[in-house]
Amino acid sequence: MAQRVKPLSGFPEFLPAGRAVEQRAIDILRTTFELHGFAGIQTRAVEPLAQLARKGEITKEVYTVRRLHAEESEADQLGLHYDLTVPFARYVLENAGQLEFPFRRYQIQPCWRGERPQQGRYREFWQADIDIVGQGSLAAHHDAEVLLVMLEALGQLGDELHLPAVVAKLNNRKLMQGFYAGLGVADPIGVIQIVDKLDKIGPAAVTEMLDTAGVPAAEAAKVLALAAIRGDDFAAQVRALGVANDLLEEGLDELSSLVAQVSTRFPNSVQANLSIARGLDYYTGSVFELTQVDNPTLGTISGGGRYDSLASDGRNTYPGVGISFGISRVLAPLLTNGALTASRPVPSAVLVAVDTDAARDRAHEVAAALRARGIACETSPNAAPFGKQIRYAERRGIPYVWFGGVTGEVKDIRTGDQHGADAGAWAPTPIDSRPSIVWNATG
Repeated sequence: MAQRVKPLSGFPEFLPAGRAVEQRAIDILRTTFELHGFAGIQTRAVEPLAQLARKGEITKEVYTVRRLHAEESEADQLGLHYDLTVPFARYVLENAGQLEFPFRRYQIQPCWRGERPQQGRYREFWQADIDIVGQGSLAAHHDAEVLLVMLEALGQLGDELHLPAVVAKLNNRKLMQGFYAGLGVADPIGVIQIVDKLDKIGPAAVTEMLDTAGVPAAEAAKVLALAAIRGDDFAAQVRALGVANDLLEEGLDELSSLVAQVSTRFPNSVQANLSIARGLDYYTGSVFELTQVDNPTLGTISGGGRYDSLASDGRNTYPGVGISFGISRVLAPLLTNGALTASRPVPSAVLVAVDTDAARDRAHEVAAALRARGIACETSPNAAPFGKQIRYAERRGIPYVWFGGVTGEVKDIRTGDQHGADAGAWAPTPIDSRPSIVWNATG
């Protein structure tokens, strides 16, 4: 008896219409990134496990990789990358002699994490990153640049896919680290990683974790007070807490500048939020997270920040700033519940009818003429009666059927309109030239 195939949890797969939506999102992101001069790269799926495991609290999430027939002594200590920043840092080190700095790259690839699947979180997911990396130093204005580019890309994505508007929440690791050092905290980085859990576990649990980490109650209260600060007057609110530290002041200045630069372009999409921490330990300055205004339960859909020492070969350091967007995090729930789909599951705008099997070459000639002008089409799989060929086009969602040769007739099978046409000049309406995005509010 044949065994029923079951889906594998956490590895989303979509029917062609869903994949068309996902591909359109990737195209929008790629186009926007390239308009700003970011070059596309692709890195390998695996990295040395030691490299992946040293970048924060992710050891339990890494998928390890081993050849099936490898001897125990030959086992490669490799893992699938859980983000695109760590492999990019390695890529920069390996290719530094052939790159022009500041190096601007975008990367759109799958990543893998072995966490419990839930809405918006998957074991395999698509991610889009942009980064700017310098050699020795990197100007502070690039922090604002990557954030502005991502906000522009997500705005374009939101307009076409009918997604909610986003808000960028900004903080600075120097501000946090300086504040904690000013409090006398022995392990500021450890406290940052605890504060990063605030939205997930709440203030009471964070306080308990701070106590376990040896932070006294009075200092823990100020840690939470700092994390509660929001709004344009954040600098005054921080100073009102009575903590003095040079690194704190540096972080306040950097955050003030970043908020001002981004607010000039997107005045209603930016806020200082001093609870933003970003758990991975390679961040050293600006940090930011983006959420959807009308869908807060989804959580962070985009995030990133400044890292000054992630990539170093011992002689040169390559500081950078970057931001990532979770394509699968945003789209997979909408595609799964039917809220988003495409107007048709195939790219073809035209089905070229076949009169007889002997005349199939004529149909291929028509299709070649249409494709030469960028019109997606396909020829009928058989020479069935025209009524059956039209029904075949209907089932595939193809809006037009072509009859005859290069000079023939084209029929809009939705309206029944049919008229003479030349394959060297005719074109479908712009909305029919490719699958369009369909939003189902009841999905």
